[in-house]
This record gives sequence, structure tokens and C-alpha cells, in this order.
Amino acid sequence: MNTISITLIIGIMAGILYCIPMIIQRLNRRDTFSAFIHYFTLGVIIPFVQWNINPCIKGLIIALLTSVPIMIIVYPKDNKALIPIIIFSLILGAGIGIAGESLID
Repeated sequence: MNTISITLIIGIMAGILYCIPMIIQRLNRRDTFSAFIHYFTLGVIIPFVQWNINPCIKGLIIALLTSVPIMIIVYPKDNKALIPIIIFSLILGAGIGIAGESLID
């Protein structure tokens, strides 16, 4: 399987994992789709970033940094949502980094 296909699968899996709790809570479809696209995109981008650090840390940093604009938008509406956003960013970002490193040559 080629590199692009692997990163697309990583992104789809990360997006699904992030959206499952949103679907269970019956959150807005637009918000859920936006979150899916965010993690799908990270699944494609993170594996291609060439930093000389642990892939887990690389994914964690990139996911957390790209979540800051989302947190700024969400904070006035629901400040309690920031903790889950941060936790998922840390977990999924690290997971994407590890998956990208281990699955891509």
C-alpha cells in the first residue's frame, strides 16, 4: 500500500475515533463533520512532518497547536468542552504520530 493511502486511512480512523463521542452526544452535525475533517487532515499531515523528535511528541504538538483555533471558537459557547478537546488532541495526535512512523517506511 502506498504512503498516501496509509495516511488517508490513519486520518479516517482518527476522525472516526474523535467523532464517536460527538455522535453519541447528538452534537451538531456541522460541528461533528468539522471535527472529522480536522483529524482526517492531521492524519495526512503529521506523518509527513520531518522533525527530529519522537513521533509521539511530534503528533501531540501538532494536534494541540491546530486545536487552538477551535478552542478559541468553542470557549464562549461551552468552556467545559475545552478539556475533552485538549485530551483528545493529546491522545489522537500522539496516536497519529506513532501510526505514521510505524506504518510508513
